Amino acid sequence: MVSEAVEKKLYDAASKGDVTTLVQLVEEDPYLVHEVPYPCSRNILPIAAIHGQTQIVEEVLRLNPRLARISDTQKSSPLQIAAEEGHINICQKLLSVAPEACWWRDDHDMNPLHIAAMKGHAEIVEYLLQESVFPAMERLRCGGTVLHLCVKHGQLVALKVLLERLGELVDAVDENGETILHLAVRSNQHEILKYLVGSKKIKRLTKNSMGKTPLEILDENPPSTNSSYLEFRRILSSVQDPSIDKSLYPKLADAIMVVAVLIATVAFQTTVSPPGGVWQDDTSPHKAGDAIMAHTHPTVFKELMRSNTTAFIASLITILIMVTGLPMVYNFFFVIAMFAGGLSMSSIAMSYGASRMAITPDTEGKPLDMSVMTIFIAFICVTYLVIMPCIKVMRLYSYWKTKPRRKGGLTSGARHQRILCRIFLSLEGWGCLRPNR
Repeated sequence: MVSEAVEKKLYDAASKGDVTTLVQLVEEDPYLVHEVPYPCSRNILPIAAIHGQTQIVEEVLRLNPRLARISDTQKSSPLQIAAEEGHINICQKLLSVAPEACWWRDDHDMNPLHIAAMKGHAEIVEYLLQESVFPAMERLRCGGTVLHLCVKHGQLVALKVLLERLGELVDAVDENGETILHLAVRSNQHEILKYLVGSKKIKRLTKNSMGKTPLEILDENPPSTNSSYLEFRRILSSVQDPSIDKSLYPKLADAIMVVAVLIATVAFQTTVSPPGGVWQDDTSPHKAGDAIMAHTHPTVFKELMRSNTTAFIASLITILIMVTGLPMVYNFFFVIAMFAGGLSMSSIAMSYGASRMAITPDTEGKPLDMSVMTIFIAFICVTYLVIMPCIKVMRLYSYWKTKPRRKGGLTSGARHQRILCRIFLSLEGWGCLRPNR
């Protein structure tokens, strides 16, 4: 039985680096190194590792190298303890004796490299990666990676070291389908966000299990200050959004520009040269240059001018937005340009119908013209008001269906998304939707 006085001397020697006292105590009782337990069932080796006493660690390993393979009650090995405290020299000594310890996990399901990354000990992370990169690729219990740990705890330097060797993990997701970019936005990690985007490590904004991009998460949970929000948004806007492939933007922009210019040209030409021409003489009640249609068909002429002006202005708005290049950065402006284009198309179609009515003889053909116009306008309205929302709902369902724990989506996200998720769950329960196997 070891007395309390001897235990205290041994503890003080290990924690203060007193090798002489340690050697004397061991000479008096060779079993001290093996038998004396401390809190959490730790022996003298973890005590020396906690306090960074490299010489004590060397001496203990010389006396009993088996201690490097003994974990405490929290399943923490001496290597994990040294990694947590940031003592790289001790990590090197321990790893040379027990290299398999780099794989061991503690009660929190983390191996030594996970712990070093979480604490921001970049030197230890780099050293452990040199020994083997495979422990760094091990997933946590929550499905996240060591990169998620770095972002969650704001360890930018350790993250940089890891991404140099593990760049393929940059798009890895946790159990909620979120990448480190999602997590950086949620945690308001501005510097990490700037690094991830600026280093070109992340090529596009991916969606999590609820179908949200980091940009949408930012809009739902903005930072406390407006300047931070604008800066976050500026950084994220430079990354590609998955909803629209930006490689198609140049061709799409050219096509939209051509259509908008053509509609603007037609609208302008219709205004300066209305159907039926203009009066050539000054005879009451008209003057030279007045539209003949304004006197012969005043009601139809008003509709023609309204639709024609709407088409012209909407086309100019589309052209202005596309010329500025804003749709390349903000999808909001792309949507505005698309709706303005649709409005100009609908308006020019109405202008065509009004012109047709004015120049067509008063026969049975006019009801047919109105039917054709009504069908065309209805088609445009259905496209923008029905089909596009349906596509959005289908996308949300596809992401909800692949979510590992779909019921978790019922308490998070925007209100309309929560309502849709409840509808999906009910339809699946009734057998209307096939559950994901």
